Amino acid sequence: MNSHSGFKRLSALALVAGMALAGAPAMAQEVVKIGYSGPLSGGAALYGKNVLDGMTMAAGEINAAGLEVNGKKYKIEIVSLDDKYNPSETAINAQRLVQEHKAAVILVPHSGGIFALQTTNEAQKYLLLAYSSVPQITATNNKLTLRIPPEYTSYIQPFVKHAMGKYGKNLGIADGDHDYAKAWNAAFKPAWIAAGGKIVADNPMSYNRATDFYSGVSRVLAAKPDVMFIGGASEPTGLVVKQARELGFKGGFVIIDQAKMDEISKVSGGYASLEGAIGVLPLVDDGEPTAKAFVERYRKLFPGRDPSSEVSLNYTAVHAAVEAMKLAKTTTDATAIRAQLDKAMKTLSPAHNPNSLTGVDSKGGSLADTRVAVVENGKIREVKLSAIK
Repeated sequence: MNSHSGFKRLSALALVAGMALAGAPAMAQEVVKIGYSGPLSGGAALYGKNVLDGMTMAAGEINAAGLEVNGKKYKIEIVSLDDKYNPSETAINAQRLVQEHKAAVILVPHSGGIFALQTTNEAQKYLLLAYSSVPQITATNNKLTLRIPPEYTSYIQPFVKHAMGKYGKNLGIADGDHDYAKAWNAAFKPAWIAAGGKIVADNPMSYNRATDFYSGVSRVLAAKPDVMFIGGASEPTGLVVKQARELGFKGGFVIIDQAKMDEISKVSGGYASLEGAIGVLPLVDDGEPTAKAFVERYRKLFPGRDPSSEVSLNYTAVHAAVEAMKLAKTTTDATAIRAQLDKAMKTLSPAHNPNSLTGVDSKGGSLADTRVAVVENGKIREVKLSAIK
């Protein structure tokens, strides 16, 4: 062998060795991708970002602690795609997440997108984490779905009783026109009428596209409602409240659970603008120790920001999905992972379950005690559902 060919051979061996060393960490720690398709632009962008923050917060904790499934080490990666709250975009994104990223788990935070994916997820064998409280999500008996929040139906009777008893029987509807708000609307109207109330105006608006609601709110207020039924993403809901008060509305608000009163108040002009409102208890006002500890951890990660329940519930969903992978001894078999979700939820550390979800029912719905609050004298106050049913 001459010196020149010997040098070339040594160089080649060195290159191969370098490549092997470079590839060693990847072989030792494989990547598990969890997909996300939700609104990251438009009127619901903050809502979508809150969901994503919860997911990435959980993934960061899991990776820091180290993840081992069936003897192999893994790293969690959240792959996020913007669907602009459009179900057709959700379906396209899901195909990308499955085909390009091999995601065995995909989280979607709106009912239209969830229903779109439920037509194919069982055939394509991925677990759908559904962040929406619409009961029909689990009524379909989809074998590969987890509905993350409890059903919204538990809110309806207490909301009707509180608002009607405090303000009067005339209801003006000014909620969003997206699928989730439509489902709430369809369930709430007959309950209001059955309790002796009257629908004096029904004018849903495009919360996810509009930035000015004066004309729509004016049409509702012209019917002289005692109570306004409102809600969608928190920021546009805040604008609806602000503009209703500016137009002279003095009554109460029933707020669907998608909108969070602490975030609404930042847009509407403080809790004083929400006087008489009833809605979901904000996470930052939850006095439970696990919730308070979660809020503090979040504030350290995101200075100057407060977490909503979108953050905490989807944070828990990722922790539960990964715990189910460990119990099922697989990161790819969605059916096996789904089968372990109830056990995973029940065995989660309280720190990873700030909303105190208690398990998963046979149809894939999470279980928990719902928490509601009212605004009185400009301050938020938790009320027990049993006290107003």
